[in-house]
Amino acid sequence: MFSIFIVRKIATMNISEIVDSMYEDLLKVSAFRHNTLGVPGFHTSMKRLGVNATQLRSVISEWNKILHDFTTEQWIELCIQLTQHGVFECQIMAYEILWTHKKVLKGLDHKQILILGERLDNWASTDAFGVMIAGWHWREGTLPESQILAWLNSNERWYRRLAVVCTVPLNIRSRGGSGDPKRTLMICRKALADRDDMVVKAVSWALRELSKTDKKAVENFMDEYREQLHPRVRREVTVKLLTGRKNG
Repeated sequence: MFSIFIVRKIATMNISEIVDSMYEDLLKVSAFRHNTLGVPGFHTSMKRLGVNATQLRSVISEWNKILHDFTTEQWIELCIQLTQHGVFECQIMAYEILWTHKKVLKGLDHKQILILGERLDNWASTDAFGVMIAGWHWREGTLPESQILAWLNSNERWYRRLAVVCTVPLNIRSRGGSGDPKRTLMICRKALADRDDMVVKAVSWALRELSKTDKKAVENFMDEYREQLHPRVRREVTVKLLTGRKNG
């Protein structure tokens, strides 16, 4: 239970002040010497605090209780401001909040989705946004395929990776996917010539996820495009098809 003082204090705060308070709560549990969210080192222009996934979700849980009467519009504004805070954990917190509040997630429009993905500069943020936000909206029909293709044709490597990662929610059961070989293979086909390491790894991931729901479709794709596929993709996807694991 929260004290009347805390409830009254929150009631007088604007969204920006609440974001600052959430950041302070993250600072209290941070330890930069640890891997952020359990993820090995990666480069980002954002500040990193060193908050693990359990701690992050604990902070989110407490704020969910405090802000239980927030409207969809207030949650969206809060999440947008979190992604603009310049802190990696705040950005991931925004995506996690949206994922756990499906009504709020459904309330996002195209413009808001783009704003939420403005500061993608590392694979961890890109994958979280792609799986929890952008890919989900593509699957549900609220984000047009033209947007995915625009990202795929971007000069920025993280948006090209994002386009491929957006296929994962189409296929991964734990995220509500049931299998979509047509769209998944279309994106992978268009990404065949991209030799950026981050895109190559995303293509491998996309095909491995699809193999869980439509193994035959992936086998046929591998046969047809074997000579054009990056060696890493050929190796990892072949092992997945043969053994069910990424690495043999």
